[in-house]
Amino acid sequence: MASLGFCCPTNSFLFSRSSLVNHRSNLQTRFIVSSSTSSSELVTQSAVSGSTERPRTSLGLKNLTEIFWVDVHCAEGRPLNVGLQEPVTVGCSRLEKVENVAVRVELSNGCVGWGEVSVFPWVNWNQATALEEVRKACEFLSQGSPVTLNLVLHQISEMFPGSEFASVRAGLEMALVDAVANSIDVPLWRLFGGVSNSLSTAATIPTTSSAKAFDLAAKYYKLGFKTLEIKLGRNVNADIEVLQAVRAAHPHCLFILDANEGYTSKEAIEVLHKLNEKGVIPTVFEQPVHRDDWRGLGDVSNVARHKYGVSVAADESCRDLTDIKKLMEENLVDVINIKLSKFGVLGILEIVEMVRKSGLELMIDSVAETRLATGVAGHLAAGLGCFRYVNISAPSLLSGDPVVGGYEGTITLIPIHIWIHT
Repeated sequence: MASLGFCCPTNSFLFSRSSLVNHRSNLQTRFIVSSSTSSSELVTQSAVSGSTERPRTSLGLKNLTEIFWVDVHCAEGRPLNVGLQEPVTVGCSRLEKVENVAVRVELSNGCVGWGEVSVFPWVNWNQATALEEVRKACEFLSQGSPVTLNLVLHQISEMFPGSEFASVRAGLEMALVDAVANSIDVPLWRLFGGVSNSLSTAATIPTTSSAKAFDLAAKYYKLGFKTLEIKLGRNVNADIEVLQAVRAAHPHCLFILDANEGYTSKEAIEVLHKLNEKGVIPTVFEQPVHRDDWRGLGDVSNVARHKYGVSVAADESCRDLTDIKKLMEENLVDVINIKLSKFGVLGILEIVEMVRKSGLELMIDSVAETRLATGVAGHLAAGLGCFRYVNISAPSLLSGDPVVGGYEGTITLIPIHIWIHT
């Protein structure tokens, strides 16, 4: 896995040729990826200089929401368009480029917070719709009286309830929490729990040919990634070929297989059997069947657990808290995959609290977000310290980076060091 650490200070974001925005931000991220024979380690600047102790002090977001008064000076949404290195296929959907929305909130004290609204091809709305929804929310925030953070977050939840515009709610929550954290000069990882300022992430190989999968796996091998998430679910035989190609390019990597609802339960079990014959055992088998095939999901989980020792994760089957309760109560999976774009900041905190008591494992993932949203996801996962599986590598699929001045990368041969400021 690649590794990342989090600290605190200044970025610039470029949203168009004429719009360069400088601001304070606690989303600065420093990544160090090592390809040495020892396990990859993420460390922060202080750790590089000699300290190995991890800070574990939490200021507590819950307490802060009740005592911090938010007075929004101005807020706005802006198009956040970024190309992809190549089209990405997820399930039955094909993503040609990223067309998200950046949210900027400035408080009366001058502190700024940023968030990102993800727009996916499989939802029934587009960037224009997202911009309009964000515009309404920003107008409401700008004209409102000072209120506690708790109340303003509750107001946003009432404006965007449920799952349809969950990513709009998520982007606004990110921006507000970021602005408040900047106001007290505290990095988000500490605000979210303070367990750690570092974590490791997998890298994604999207649905593609076996030849391209080989090239991507070889690339990630050179960059030091230890775990790869591979998108499958088109055709059993073609998928087996892709997995063999990845294994050839990266012989010792761990696998997360994401079928994106692509198999029947019979096909999913067949994939596990064929992989086992070839000595390829995935760490996690994610969403093997259709989101509504609860019985099939349970059948695959039983075989995966007891016959092959493989954990099964639910992703698309987790649309709301009701789904997650069903998955837990009926013991249908071993892992719950959650995303900021589906549940928002407060939603994830609620889910984490619920799932922690169940004994299930947690995974945090990204789809087509820039470093803006994945930075928040990284802070959240590191601060909470309860995610067994992490894949927030979506920015690596982009052809450009909307962060200007906050992203620096240098690569040497061995070991590899990548320094990234977000």
